[in-house]
Amino acid sequence: MIQAIWDRRSVRRYLDRPVSREQIEAVLRAGTLAPSAKNRQPWQFVVVTGPSKEELLQAMERGLARERAEPLLPESARFLQGAAYTAEILRQAPAVILVLCPLGLELDRPLTPEERVYEICNAQSVGAAMENMSLAATEAGLGSLWICDTYFAYPELREWLGLEGALFGALALGYADEMPPARPRKRVEDITVWRT
Repeated sequence: MIQAIWDRRSVRRYLDRPVSREQIEAVLRAGTLAPSAKNRQPWQFVVVTGPSKEELLQAMERGLARERAEPLLPESARFLQGAAYTAEILRQAPAVILVLCPLGLELDRPLTPEERVYEICNAQSVGAAMENMSLAATEAGLGSLWICDTYFAYPELREWLGLEGALFGALALGYADEMPPARPRKRVEDITVWRT
């Protein structure tokens, strides 16, 4: 089995050490090699570093403040502390790769069954790209954190990005300042049904 699969961890603490553009491009290239439904390749990457990262964090903080006062996602209020913690992780990481789906539909729009299937296909395709990037980062000696959270729906982030499409995920990237132990996994025998 590929060693990076075994070695990959969700890193939440990073060293204050820059990641080179070449390293980031190699991670992005790995993302573009992912399989996608009907080869639509429904992804667009926004690499955020330096002063732009502070702008991203300010947009997130504006969204968190608004969400506390006037929730767009009232049932997700219990996750606001986690979203604030994620912002602190992003503050440490030298680079953040935002992953958008230009084919993604608005969150508040009712979906037809066909549109729902397309959204599922797009989400799986973007997930494959993010997994490739996470494994490529591990292979390159970098730490990463695959982030998918409710604040991706915040209009403050979409406004800051100024791009069409839905924000599907983010990948924090940098040199790890921790090596967390592997988390327990479900046993294959417990989650697999064989039909022969």
